[in-house]
Amino acid sequence: MRMTTLYAALSGAFLLGTAALAPAQTSTTTPSTPSPSTTSAPAGSSLTNPVKNAKVAASGDYRAEKDRIKSDYKAAKDKCKSMSGNAKAVCEKQAKGDEKVALAELEAKRKGTPHAEYEVDVAKAKAAYEVAQEKCDDMKGKEKSACKKEAKAQEQKSLADAKANRKDMASNTSGSTSSTTPSNTSSTTKKY
Repeated sequence: MRMTTLYAALSGAFLLGTAALAPAQTSTTTPSTPSPSTTSAPAGSSLTNPVKNAKVAASGDYRAEKDRIKSDYKAAKDKCKSMSGNAKAVCEKQAKGDEKVALAELEAKRKGTPHAEYEVDVAKAKAAYEVAQEKCDDMKGKEKSACKKEAKAQEQKSLADAKANRKDMASNTSGSTSSTTPSNTSSTTKKY
């Protein structure tokens, strides 16, 4: 019985010693300057996701603008309270859609990327679709069905336009880079 206790104590001490040495060994083998992928920065930090327009992102104006958008949404929603029925629902959808579009535009201004501009176009398309769908609820029968189909078709067209614009922006960005590269290389060639 005493030998089993002794063996258990020794093996426990050995495991604890090994566990204590493991972090020390890994810290000596890691490079002195960690790469960005190994840093423990939060997910939304500028280390993991750099922002092109850093001055706008860091300014107090950004936060103030975001707060203004939220207060505008609350004011618009309060105006809807006096309405009733489907008009109230349409008003609320419009207010929510305007808020989403404004927030997407603010993010696009902050990030300054083609993808952010695409997100603005998507937000506009979805907001318009939500409002159109709500307006269709006032109708009945075939008229309502046709209205909903038209709203869906308009949304699909807007989303397709947004994708096309995103591809155009991406090709213009890569096209301008490739067109400047040859001129740079030709100017650096040796003259004999």
